[in-house]
Amino acid sequence: GGMGMKPMNCPGHCLMFASSIRSYRDLPMRIADFGALHRNEPAGALNGLTRVRRFQQDDAHIFCTPEHVSSEISDMLAFIEAIYSRFGLGYEMSLSTRPDKFVGERETWDQAEAALREALGGQTRPWTVAEGDGAFYGPKIDFSVVDALSRRHQCATIQLDFQLPQRFNLTYSAPDSVHGEFRRPVMIHRAILGSLERFIALLTEHLAGKWPLWLSPRQVAVVPISVDQHEYAKEVVDSLRRKGVEAVADYSDATLNKKIRSHQLLQTNYILVLGRGEMANSTVNVRTRDNRVLGEQSLEDFTETLLTDAAAFK
Repeated sequence: GGMGMKPMNCPGHCLMFASSIRSYRDLPMRIADFGALHRNEPAGALNGLTRVRRFQQDDAHIFCTPEHVSSEISDMLAFIEAIYSRFGLGYEMSLSTRPDKFVGERETWDQAEAALREALGGQTRPWTVAEGDGAFYGPKIDFSVVDALSRRHQCATIQLDFQLPQRFNLTYSAPDSVHGEFRRPVMIHRAILGSLERFIALLTEHLAGKWPLWLSPRQVAVVPISVDQHEYAKEVVDSLRRKGVEAVADYSDATLNKKIRSHQLLQTNYILVLGRGEMANSTVNVRTRDNRVLGEQSLEDFTETLLTDAAAFK
């Protein structure tokens, strides 16, 4: 067989499922994949990070029995809630049901839609139904995120699939299977952030570059007042870096106010000013990018607060 670039993970995961004989005891079988995907989008459609030719999805496929569907979906809904709340993003959910043209049995669809409704019903968030809006191969739940500019983005998705297990002839033996009788698993596609590139673009615009501390590429800038504090500034930066903090020192010869202003414009979370007093006391003078002056603190106390906040996704 030749080599090719894959545009999606689903077929490969089906082949992995089919690579050995499966029993109901193997289910649910969950495969997650962040592999690189390629799609030859027309040049005119390419746009920043939102539409690219090579991208990665936080993609997973769950192969399960019809009885597992409701609990698997409930787990996914809780997972999505946990992730999106970390980013401070709100979202709306909608259930898309059977269209006029569909594959699979009507009864299977009814059962699956009931399972999705049951899982959604266990949520505190409101949700809507888009009747007949499902894909021909299964019902789905779409999540649309509303950003700071009130734009909607479709990121997360949970899609049931009755077609691929049929096309790849995927089977498992059930507890009541007579010799040679097999059942079809249900396949659930799910992505939480969707394409990571697109999600990063959305987040960058949503936050307008004001990254929360835990995600920030510029957590701390250390600003010595004069050349006399350069050595101490280096010690402070080294100490922070050893603890995993993104810290830089500013040895430029701009005025103190200019230096502070430039790091605030870069949206650096904390700016530490070091003068004679701070050097003598082994302290740092802390201010934020919003120009809140938090004053003099020991380097240990500042570091501990910073690491605690970052660990709590602040």
